[in-house]
Amino acid sequence: MKIGYARVSSGEQNLDLQRDALAVAGCGMIYEDEGVSGVARRRPGLDQALATLKQGDTLVTWRLDRLGRSLPHLIELVSALQDRGCGFVSLNEAIDTSSAGGKLVFHIMGALAEFERALIVERTRAGMTSARKRGRHLGRPRVLSGAQLDKAREEIAGDRETTASMASLLGVSRSTLWRALRNRPSS
Repeated sequence: MKIGYARVSSGEQNLDLQRDALAVAGCGMIYEDEGVSGVARRRPGLDQALATLKQGDTLVTWRLDRLGRSLPHLIELVSALQDRGCGFVSLNEAIDTSSAGGKLVFHIMGALAEFERALIVERTRAGMTSARKRGRHLGRPRVLSGAQLDKAREEIAGDRETTASMASLLGVSRSTLWRALRNRPSS
């Protein structure tokens, strides 16, 4: 059985063109999402379409970008369909994963997505290394300054404040203060 999926991301767009194309393609059921971005992982219409599919069924979309915006997400969805024994057809791009040519195109897309992810990881690591070399702090912003930590250490060591009271004065939890003191060498 062919099950169609149509999506528009804004209320001003119209599903009629997609509905007509999916009906001509022989879809027995058509599920829709209106006003839902392709970036969204959870889409009610898509979730229903995927839940309806049985082994041997085919999910049909008008275009690839109706199913998902990112190549890795598309690959993930189509791989999950194949694992369940279901096919995928994109009408505009003439991709049909039940054919050898369609599978080839999708495998090439998968290889490109993997390459893209590897490049992103490399660029991210290079950027982080460069930032560290320049002395930039990576991650969440520090909530306590060096001066605050030095003062806290002095007050706690002089028995003028407890860790709990000092943390309260600084507006952080006791564990945050302990961790910051542990990670900052004494001056």
